[in-house]
Amino acid sequence: MQKTLVYSLLIFFSILFLLPFFWMITTALKTPEELYLFPPKWIPSVFQFSNFKDAWTSQPFNTFLVNTLLVTFLSTLGQLISSSMIAYGFARFTFKGRDLLFMIVLSTMMIPWEVTMIPLYMEFNYLGWINTLKPLIVPSWFGAPFFIFLMRQFIMTIPKELDEAARIDGANAFQIYYQICLPLMKQVLILVGVFNILNCWNDYLGPLVFLNDQSKYTLTLGLAQFRGMFGVDMEGIMAVTLLISILPLAIFFIAQRYIVDDISNTGIK
Repeated sequence: MQKTLVYSLLIFFSILFLLPFFWMITTALKTPEELYLFPPKWIPSVFQFSNFKDAWTSQPFNTFLVNTLLVTFLSTLGQLISSSMIAYGFARFTFKGRDLLFMIVLSTMMIPWEVTMIPLYMEFNYLGWINTLKPLIVPSWFGAPFFIFLMRQFIMTIPKELDEAARIDGANAFQIYYQICLPLMKQVLILVGVFNILNCWNDYLGPLVFLNDQSKYTLTLGLAQFRGMFGVDMEGIMAVTLLISILPLAIFFIAQRYIVDDISNTGIK
């Protein structure tokens, strides 16, 4: 009886969670006349698969896709390299003021991005980076507090005896980081990578602030072009949203088994 109740609740909440996705798919396949019917029509009379092609070609989405892929790849690469190196320094090196400096890094997580938006804009404008992709890429190469914290806590679970054995064999600090720590950090690196990919893929405010030219737009800004002065192209929005959701969903499902694995035991293994 208890299992039946649990499974029933799980099925109910699963359906409740999937309902918006189902509505998005059916809306993307509807004709404009069926969008605003009341009561709503869940299944379209005729599936309009041409909505996907029409919506994608209505704006230069191929350019938006290339820009988004470039930003996502370079930003994620920067986060993995910089955050892991900073985390390794905090976890393995002992120096005066280390804990205070680490607390200062963590405290920056409490500062909303909206507070730093204007100073960042002024700084990037002084550097001549406005209307380029650099403001969306370069900051990622200096680490992120949450990712640094996550990796530092993981590295601290790796036995220091491995470092000592490597030093006896003549390895320096960078070799220990590159040849010992990084291979053991596979799961946390995948976790950070997935988080950063999703953040970059869904980022709207950053591109909106720093980009002016349509040729530099990302997918989120391109999606906003369907919102006109006199209405919203609802089937176009749903069609493109469905298309641009495929890649992050695929990445999540591929990396899922690494994310849910017990990363706290990997260092010991």
